[in-house]
Amino acid sequence: MNFSALHRTEILNQLKSKTFDLLIIGGGITGAGIALDAASRGLSVALIEKKDFAFGTSSRSTKLIHGGLRYLKQLEFGLVKEVGSERAIVHRIATHLVIPEKMLLPLSEGKSMGYWLTSIGLKIYDWLAGVKEEDRRKMLTRPQTLSAEPLLKKEGIKGGALYAEYRTDDARLTIEIMKTAVKYGTTAINYVKALDFIYDTNGQVVGVNGKDELNANTFPITAKVIVNAAGPWVDELRQSNNSLIGKRLHLTKGVHVVVDKTLLAVQQAIYFEVADGRMIFAIPRGAKTYIGTTDTNYQGSKDEIFASSEDVDYLLKAVNQNFDKVDLKRENVESSWAGLRPLIHEDGKSASELSRKDEIFESDSGLISIAGGKLTGYRKMAERVVDMVIEKHFSDRQLNSCSTNTILISGNAFKNYQEVVRYRMGIRKQLTPSGLQEQANYLVSTYGTQTDVILLQALQAGSISEESLLHSEINFCINNEMAIQPDDFLVRRTGWLFFDISKLRKVQSQVLEFYKSKFGWDEKKLDGFKQLLESTLQNTINW
Repeated sequence: MNFSALHRTEILNQLKSKTFDLLIIGGGITGAGIALDAASRGLSVALIEKKDFAFGTSSRSTKLIHGGLRYLKQLEFGLVKEVGSERAIVHRIATHLVIPEKMLLPLSEGKSMGYWLTSIGLKIYDWLAGVKEEDRRKMLTRPQTLSAEPLLKKEGIKGGALYAEYRTDDARLTIEIMKTAVKYGTTAINYVKALDFIYDTNGQVVGVNGKDELNANTFPITAKVIVNAAGPWVDELRQSNNSLIGKRLHLTKGVHVVVDKTLLAVQQAIYFEVADGRMIFAIPRGAKTYIGTTDTNYQGSKDEIFASSEDVDYLLKAVNQNFDKVDLKRENVESSWAGLRPLIHEDGKSASELSRKDEIFESDSGLISIAGGKLTGYRKMAERVVDMVIEKHFSDRQLNSCSTNTILISGNAFKNYQEVVRYRMGIRKQLTPSGLQEQANYLVSTYGTQTDVILLQALQAGSISEESLLHSEINFCINNEMAIQPDDFLVRRTGWLFFDISKLRKVQSQVLEFYKSKFGWDEKKLDGFKQLLESTLQNTINW
């Protein structure tokens, strides 16, 4: 199957001409996971996304594959066991993208998590998650804690704990899973919106009317089963299907901010409690440190979610109150992002108290919807949905069993993280003659072994330079990752909007001109994308 922006017409024709076993609405991590699971079992699968892949929650999380220690406090042992166990699986299938990260948990007087309770809790956490012996929690004394993180304010520190988690790039993980699903036969496309449902004479849903958001053309897409995996938009589709009854979504907003690492030079990821009892992360990533997250009720536009000045001030205050000689101000924030959690509503519970469990709903017309859940648990969520689809609709077929725990995603040809390190060293050597050796870590952590393809194409320009490398990278994303628009590349394929905004500003004109040449845009269309990109930048840095 094809996943090139240059073959969009061919992909659209496939959607128009074929009746699929399964149509998935939603191109986030959940939809991508369902597509890979279903296609690898032998079903014919289509997937549509009204924006870009990972546009919503799946590019705006805390970017951790983690077990959710705080769910242990809420006695959600089943959730802790499942997502804790999934960490190792997702690391194995996406070794270059899911990176081991030791997390420091400082323990202070007067805070809710006491030393011995935390020690017992983390031991249960390790046991439930099946953590390997070398990664199990290590309790620290007060001097050890302050040595591990000298920036911590010393007053009240009783000790701490080190435990294992994994850092990721949520958008890249979604894109690579989608690409892998396409390799297994999925027909996937972005910028196609489900307008409404198509029903048979028995009132069963058998398709959707889709709208190509790039040219406003509409067309039917038919399938035997429809799965609604639209994240924050799940209830909108349930409403359209006249099936929004019983449980419903409760949207909460999470905000993160990014500062230069010199201003918050934490030694490792740290998970600390703030004055109102919430837990906040401060996570180093390259030359930056990002901080988050908030957790507040949200009822605004689901398509335009931004950090507010109150959100930013809350996070900066939390850091300043917990770290010595740190005085972050608004002007220190280089970038921010805000995302929505599509949680299941529970009467009487605050945003922070709501469960992160996923739930599946089936309407009388046969529409299957899934909501809730966590990034870490995407694979098990997909497995449950596909199990249900097969049991109800394809039990007479000889299909494969779920094997997504062993399918390596695109770019991962590594047996362990040590192989990633060795590969990165090799790429660094290749880039040293051109003076671009510092690009090695970014390229490998973003594209894995696909870095070879990008470097080879850059060499075809005569030599590797900043310009040839940039052009090769854009070309790769257009040809292999359906990067239709410049912001698809600059925001979700590379992450530069969040973690290298100075580079984004440096190359944005080159990127726009490359797209103009590649797709034959006129000046009017180019100006439209310039305005879109500038608006995206302003919403990221202005509150």
